[in-house]
Amino acid sequence: MKKHTGLIMTALLLSTLFLQGCGEDHNGAGASNRSYEVTVVNLTNNQPFSPVATVMHSAAYQIITLGGTASIGLERLAESGDNSVLISDANALPAVSHTASGTGVIPPAAQETVTLTGSGTLLTLASMLVNSNDAFIAVNAIELGNLAKNETMTVSARAYDAGTEGNSEAASDVPGPAAGGEGFNSARNNRNFVTVHPGIISMDDGLAGSALDESHRFDNPVAKIIIKRIS
Repeated sequence: MKKHTGLIMTALLLSTLFLQGCGEDHNGAGASNRSYEVTVVNLTNNQPFSPVATVMHSAAYQIITLGGTASIGLERLAESGDNSVLISDANALPAVSHTASGTGVIPPAAQETVTLTGSGTLLTLASMLVNSNDAFIAVNAIELGNLAKNETMTVSARAYDAGTEGNSEAASDVPGPAAGGEGFNSARNNRNFVTVHPGIISMDDGLAGSALDESHRFDNPVAKIIIKRIS
């Protein structure tokens, strides 16, 4: 069933506001815990980002493997922008020391900062490019342990393809404001493994049935991630 864009974005905002208050630190407050501000900057022209999911963890946790199959949580995020399952699944693992969700959609040229506190030394984050079928940004297991207090590092994030839905770009299949179509669908109708995203073709470059235009195309990197250790 198709989901209208306004309903999708409202539901995402409500669910992520709840999740922001439910970030989980499995190890509790302790001398080994550190706090970081993580700022996500949208570098695209016309690809809003869904509420970002951030995870502080040890080496035993991994959100993506190129050529590997997307989890249900990653599929939901990549197809509909819903990060709740991915965060819930992460919180259930002992390798994860803290999670946090963004508070809402990050428009092009905008940014949002979330704060993480925990004992993990690695950072992973993900967010959907909502004017797409199943494109998402991710940084995977960025090492935080070498950052001194008040030190900042900047990394780039590229776009990946979850491989769970064909890149039709059709109005019926793209949930963002460009189309208002269906979000998550449990049926997987593509190659079913994660790759670097090939990009948006659009109606302007002759893709029959595409609801997207040239403004929705993107180049890598699609996001800048600024990480500051604050304690």
